[in-house]
Amino acid sequence: MAAAKVRTFAEIEDKFVQYIQEIVYCTMITVDKKNRPRARVLLPIWETVDGKPVGWLAAYKTPVKVAHLANNPHTTYSYWSPNQNAVFVDSVSRWVDDPETKRYSWDLYRKGSPAGVGYNPLNFWRGGPEDPKYDVLRIEPWRVQVLRGTDLSSRIWTDESAA
Repeated sequence: MAAAKVRTFAEIEDKFVQYIQEIVYCTMITVDKKNRPRARVLLPIWETVDGKPVGWLAAYKTPVKVAHLANNPHTTYSYWSPNQNAVFVDSVSRWVDDPETKRYSWDLYRKGSPAGVGYNPLNFWRGGPEDPKYDVLRIEPWRVQVLRGTDLSSRIWTDESAA
C-alpha cells in the first residue's frame, strides 16, 4: 500500500502521540564516519512547536554518540510495537548546552511531555539539570511517518522548509 503524504503535522499528530504513548522506547540510529549505522534504545520526549514536532533526548555524551553526531547530525528514531504500529522520525539532532534549555528539557521529562511520556531524570542524574553528566539533544524532525499495523496504512509528513 502506498503511503499518503499529509500537508501538516497536525494531520498525523494524534496517531504520532498515541503510538509513542503505547510504545514509549525507541531505537535511535546514527552513522559513523564510514556511514555504518549504529542503534541504541532510548526514550526521547516530544512536543509540538509552531505546528512541528520537536524532540528532546536526555542522554550521556558517550564518545560514540559525540563522534557520530559531529560527523553527521542526521538521525532516525524508530518506534515499533508487536501489533505493527510504528513511527519513524528522520531528523537532525544537536547537543544543546545552555542551562535554560537543559532545565526546560529536564522539566518536560519530570512532568511527562505533552506526548505523555517521561520519567524522573533524578534516577540517572543525581545533580539535577546542573549535573555535569546530564546532556540533551534537540531533535528537529524533517520527516515523520506513522504506520498503522492493522492495515499497513502509512501517512508521511515532511517539513518542506527543512534544508
